[in-house]
Amino acid sequence: MHPFVRVSAEWSWRLLVMFAALLAISAVVQRLGTVVIPLAIGLLAAALLAPLVDWLQGLGVPRAVGVFVALVGSIGVVAGIMTFVVEQFVEGVPQLSDEITHSIHEIQDWLINGPPHLSNEQIRNAGDTIVKTIQSNREGLTSGALTTATVIGHVLTGAFLTLFILIFFLYSGDQIWHFVTRIVPTPHREKVRTAGQLGFGTLVGFVRATVVVALVDAIGIGAGLAILGVPLALPLASLVFISAFIPIVGAFLAGTIAVFIALVTKGWVTALIVLGIIIAVMQLESHVLQPLLLGRAVSIHPLAVVLAIAAGIVLGGIAGGLLAVPFVAVMNTAIRSLLSEHPEETFEDLRTGEGHRMYSAEPDKPEPGRFDVEAISAREAAREHPGGDKTDDAAGPD
Repeated sequence: MHPFVRVSAEWSWRLLVMFAALLAISAVVQRLGTVVIPLAIGLLAAALLAPLVDWLQGLGVPRAVGVFVALVGSIGVVAGIMTFVVEQFVEGVPQLSDEITHSIHEIQDWLINGPPHLSNEQIRNAGDTIVKTIQSNREGLTSGALTTATVIGHVLTGAFLTLFILIFFLYSGDQIWHFVTRIVPTPHREKVRTAGQLGFGTLVGFVRATVVVALVDAIGIGAGLAILGVPLALPLASLVFISAFIPIVGAFLAGTIAVFIALVTKGWVTALIVLGIIIAVMQLESHVLQPLLLGRAVSIHPLAVVLAIAAGIVLGGIAGGLLAVPFVAVMNTAIRSLLSEHPEETFEDLRTGEGHRMYSAEPDKPEPGRFDVEAISAREAAREHPGGDKTDDAAGPD
């Protein structure tokens, strides 16, 4: 048997086993989505509130009281903001409906009297087609409405389970992690525990920085929309805040909705100004806020971000897209810690950001000779025989 065939076969069956294991894990996670998603959201919330609980405990407050204060305070803030946003949304919808209706009438007038020169009959036929489409899908819409109660029940169950998990994560998260890692063999147990602690530290920094970045995005874009008089400025700002937790994709979707509403309500000029505001805020986020708050230790290459979000959305929908990037950030840190023989050096690298670049050379300054076959062969030979005699090549043939 040729060595290439033998090695390929050995790699193939190992990769197939790994792929089958990933499929099995994905199937189990999807089947237990009602449990896995609250568990993941509870872990994110614990990463956000754990520093506050630790700070209160450092002041002499009992940890149970600190957990209670953090939970009640955060729930009160979220409930107050949501109530205010919903009130603004209810008040702004009638104005938005009137302005959209006015815009539709202007479009119809332009289609009839403008360059297209369409007739009233053609416009009516288009309207009738839309109505017939809606009527033909009425059964689907009705069945969707009938499942609303089930969806609400699942949401309430998930919220209760998330709160229950969050309480124990905040109160005794370290003890839970130490108990779980008891299944790891003793020689490797401490290393796994250290990797988990470093991973959770990365998650704390990621969530805290993401909240600050999302808040700055929401304030900047919301203020711009309010100054321009765009309807539903506050609900749109809230949408920007929520979507900022999904990097790249979330900002694009929220910005598209804001530009569209500005277009149909205020016209092209306002829509272009809104687009400029969104681009300016995104540039501020990318070049100032994220490097300053996240740093290089928890930053992820944009390609990894996009692929992780795409895979998360395919596997888990919106929740998968929301949890994909934090999962990649935690696994990046944990795996680097496990592969390192000295975890304390890994922690220092994560703190300073050393050794994080994806490429050995800068993208705009590629390494010279990286596609030179002779140079690559010479480097490999030098690695295999570091103490070889270098005078033979210089001497040349006899």
